[in-house]
Amino acid sequence: MIVMKFGGTSVGNAERMKTVRDLVLQSAEKEGAVAVVSAMSGITDQLISMGKKAEAGDSQYKMLYDDLYFRHRKTAEEILQPKDREEYLQFLKSQCSSLEDMLNGIFLIRELSPRSLDFITSFGELLSSYLIYLLMRATEPRCQFIDSRYQIKTDSHFTAASVDFAITNDLLKEQIKPENPVYVMGGFIASNGDGVITTLGRGGSDYTGAIVAAAINATELEIWTDVDGVMTADPRKVKRAFSLREMTYEEAMEMSHFGAKVIHPPTIQPALQKKIPIVIKNTFNPSHPGTRILDETNDKQPVKGISSISKIALINVEGSGLVGVTGFAARLFSVLGSAEINIILITQASSEHSICFAIKPEDASKAKKSIEDEFRLEIKAGLVNQIEIQTDLAIVAVIGSHMKLTTGISGRLFGALGKNGINIYAIAQGSSELNISTVIHQHDEAKAVDALHQAFFSQDIKRVNLFITGTGLIGKTLLAQMTKQKDYLLKKHSLEFHIAGIANSRQMRIDANGISSDRWAEILENKGEKADLQNFVDRMIGLNLSNSIFIDNSASDEPVAYYEQVLGHSISIATPNKIANSSSMQSYHQLRETAKNKNVKFFYETNVGAGLPVISTLNDLLRSGDEIIRIDAVISGSLSFIFNNYTGQKSFSDLVMEAKNMGYTEPDPREDLSGMDAARKTLIIAREMGLEMELNDIKVEDILPKSCMQAQGIPAFFEELKKYDDHFDARRQTAEKEGKVLRFIANMQGNEARISLQAIGPENPFYALSGSDNMISFTTGRYHHRPLVVQGPGAGAEVTAAGVFAEIIEISQYLS
Repeated sequence: MIVMKFGGTSVGNAERMKTVRDLVLQSAEKEGAVAVVSAMSGITDQLISMGKKAEAGDSQYKMLYDDLYFRHRKTAEEILQPKDREEYLQFLKSQCSSLEDMLNGIFLIRELSPRSLDFITSFGELLSSYLIYLLMRATEPRCQFIDSRYQIKTDSHFTAASVDFAITNDLLKEQIKPENPVYVMGGFIASNGDGVITTLGRGGSDYTGAIVAAAINATELEIWTDVDGVMTADPRKVKRAFSLREMTYEEAMEMSHFGAKVIHPPTIQPALQKKIPIVIKNTFNPSHPGTRILDETNDKQPVKGISSISKIALINVEGSGLVGVTGFAARLFSVLGSAEINIILITQASSEHSICFAIKPEDASKAKKSIEDEFRLEIKAGLVNQIEIQTDLAIVAVIGSHMKLTTGISGRLFGALGKNGINIYAIAQGSSELNISTVIHQHDEAKAVDALHQAFFSQDIKRVNLFITGTGLIGKTLLAQMTKQKDYLLKKHSLEFHIAGIANSRQMRIDANGISSDRWAEILENKGEKADLQNFVDRMIGLNLSNSIFIDNSASDEPVAYYEQVLGHSISIATPNKIANSSSMQSYHQLRETAKNKNVKFFYETNVGAGLPVISTLNDLLRSGDEIIRIDAVISGSLSFIFNNYTGQKSFSDLVMEAKNMGYTEPDPREDLSGMDAARKTLIIAREMGLEMELNDIKVEDILPKSCMQAQGIPAFFEELKKYDDHFDARRQTAEKEGKVLRFIANMQGNEARISLQAIGPENPFYALSGSDNMISFTTGRYHHRPLVVQGPGAGAEVTAAGVFAEIIEISQYLS
């Protein structure tokens, strides 16, 4: 026979009860079936509330009682035939009368004992099981009802009774016969040797199913719930969690101990002893195969799941009195046992100087007092330090029977947590290597579970959460490139970019569910809120999403003020914004130190050469031990375009306007023409070389007249610039007469850096530059006679956005 257990959501209303009937009768056609059912969803909690209100003298318990009565009556009227309905209503009236008498007695004496509570809570399963029995009997007349209260025998530990298997097994074998096709019984409820009602505690209905399956040697135990089997992780924390096809009893035990809700630890024991397969199935999706729990499986995946316990406290006992002292641990855990404190996790340093263990937070004070009482003499003598308690913690566990002897599991675990800035307070791993548990801050629980799920389930898509500021030309282009490459990255690299936040100077939107990269403008317009960068950053940090990257596409100093805070919360940064790296030397070092300490990335290749690999090339030279002798560079794409095309056919001011319209210049072209943009880039290169320089150390030739710099607004600037077209043309003509051209060149050598407008001849590599090309020439110890040259477009939204996009992808590959 097969045993089929149905949870509260599976029998929550009339329609669901009909589904249960159909599922059981379908199975009964192939082999006999025993249906073990829970109370209707919410009823057990309602019964407990009735008892507590009655104990408190609150007459509101009567309203809850009436609600229970009429809910069952209404359900019976919806699904039972007249004759069966009458039988059930008589049964309901009789049973509820007993319940009402008990509640009234509690109300009068103001006392709710565990025994009375068991009596009260037993009615949930009793009423639902008899209702389903009558529903099933109408289709299958041979269906029989089993009153679990008198077939499952226990001791008298009310609310969590222990089963007397010798008596229970005999009773069940006598009651359940293979020749009968269908039985229905309630889970959770039992009685002691004197016939007094008891209950089996948390997960009691699952436990009843396992007890019955073991007693009759069932071919299978099916546990029907509201999910598609045992998931690789809690789907509320990991959107891409999926159900497992198979797992071992040991794996299921570990998953259930560490928070998996679909199965409870005691459930497995009777089935495990008889090696009866357990199948977790979904009442609302019965065609799904669910998860089979077996003694051995063919699935050799090292990690089967990531589980967690949300609220724990960590107690640390340390001192010189622990070292080499026989029996200390025995005394410690004995006193905790006497105080009935359950220990979830234990770890001890090899020096024997400290022992720490995790317990429920509500037990922390009692545990501390018990330890202090036991070791008061050692504490007084200074042999044991004051007992430390850390709260607001969680345990995250990686579970799998095939982790044993699989190298690299721990490395991937710690790497994934480290890359997401998750601090580990304690670690525990048994020699069986079935479970590696880490204690972390409770705030990081969901982030840790998600990061570990990505690290261990390679078939899963890696999701990277992006927070984007700046939707100007570069920002728009980046978003367009991401939309275009979305399918390719998903198919070829299993990489998915999830925009969780976007902001510009006017509006912002934070949405953990994601913002479409091709509809962002519409979403900002219709669902955005007023921009507040501090609020944006605070909410980004508060979401605490794994694998997060902050992208600053602006040219503003406002986002830069938050870089250290962002990096400090383990969020990587990719930015074309030059301001951070060209601000004070102290800030420059602080950002790198923070990124290093938090093990995150701070990428800014596009600060210097748009999409050109300038900084990475320089760093490669330095890391390989080369000596930088001199760097010469045309490093401003906008000025390169202007002077490369300044042949006399167009005026200087017209070329500047053209460069602005093409998106080559900064929003205010004076940032480029003043040499400030080139100075910032030069300073960044100099600092990457290891030079301790500030922006005012860069000597820049001022090519713009003061009146242009002082003009109020960009239109006024262009009007003023036109007045100096002859000035610039005279300088061009002078160079042309000498067979030369004008180029705005940065020179770095020794401890000096200068930028100037130079007239150069054909022998100079910058002479042949065209378009908006930049060129950086590295003269080094290895590239001495023929410098190493990096050349290509140094301005434009397409190449800059592409450079930022490449950095985002590189950071994503580093993340878990």
